[in-house]
Amino acid sequence: MVLLLATLIDRLVGDPDWLWRRWPHPVVWFGALIGAADRGLNRPSLSFAGRRTLGIVSILALAGLALGAGLLIQRALAPIGWAGLLVEALVASVFLAQKSLGDHVEAVRAALEREGLEAGRRAVSMIVGRDPNELDEAGVCRAAIESLAENASDGVVAPWLALALFGLPGLLVYKMVNTADSMIGHRSERHLAFGWGAARLDDVLNLVPARLTALLFAGMAWMGRNGTAGRKAWKTAWRDAATHRSPNAGWPEAAMAGALGLSLGGPRRYGALVVDAPCLGAEGRREANPQDIAAALRLFGWSMNALLAVAVLGSLVSLV
Repeated sequence: MVLLLATLIDRLVGDPDWLWRRWPHPVVWFGALIGAADRGLNRPSLSFAGRRTLGIVSILALAGLALGAGLLIQRALAPIGWAGLLVEALVASVFLAQKSLGDHVEAVRAALEREGLEAGRRAVSMIVGRDPNELDEAGVCRAAIESLAENASDGVVAPWLALALFGLPGLLVYKMVNTADSMIGHRSERHLAFGWGAARLDDVLNLVPARLTALLFAGMAWMGRNGTAGRKAWKTAWRDAATHRSPNAGWPEAAMAGALGLSLGGPRRYGALVVDAPCLGAEGRREANPQDIAAALRLFGWSMNALLAVAVLGSLVSLV
C-alpha cells in the first residue's frame, strides 16, 4: 500500500516548488552529510589508498545512517495504522521523480517549439551537465532524451524498486548512495580515491534497475508503437549498452535510441572537457527534433503506467 500510495502521490503531485522553496528537500540533508564527510576526511595529505579506504568507510556509514532513519520512521508510524501508511507514503514519494523528470523534459520540448534554440538551451541546462551553448537543436533534443532515459532508471525505477523490495529503509539507502555518487563519485583529482566506494556501490545498486528500465522501454515500445520498435529497442540495448562509459546508463539510453530510431550518445562537452563517447544506435537518426522528445515522453509515460499497474496488483495481493 505504501508503494501504491507513494507512486500515485509522485505521479500527481511531484516535487512542489512552493514547498521546497520554504523547506530543504531531504536530498539536501543527505548532501550536507556527504559534503561534511568529504570536507572532513578527504584530505590531500593522505595516501591514495588511505583516502579510498576512508571513502568506503564514509559511504557505508552514511548508508547505515539512512537505513537507521528509515527504520526509525517506520517504527514511529507503525502504531497509527492507515494514517501511518499515508505519512510513510508521503515521505517515500519525495524520493521518487516521475512527475518532476517528465515536467523538466517537457519544458525543453515546449521551449524549443515556442521560443526557439536559446530557450531550449536554457531549459536543457537544468537537467544535463554538458555545455548547452555548444548544442544545436538536434543536440538539445538528444540531450533531453538521453537525460530522460538515464534518469528514468536512477531517478524513478531504481528508487521505486528499492521501495518495493525493501521498504522505506531500502529507499533511503539507495538515495543516499545515489546522491553520494553524484557529488563525489567523479574521476576528478579530488574524488578519484575518496569517491571510489560511492561510485562502485551506486553501480552495484543500479545493475538491476538499469536493465529493468531497458526492458520496460522495449516492452512498452512493442505494445505502444509496434513490434519492430520493441525488438529494435532491446537489440540496441543488448548490443550497445556495454560501449557506454557507465556500466548501467547505457542500457536505458540505448533502449530509448532503438525504440525511437535515433542515434544517441556520441561526443559531448562539459565545460573545457570534451568526452569522446560512442554512439548508441549508430544506425539511427542524429537529427532529433522536438517531436522525438514528445515520443520519448510517451514511452516514458507508458513505462511509468507499467510500474503503477504492478503497484496496484501488489496492493491488491496484500489485501487478500
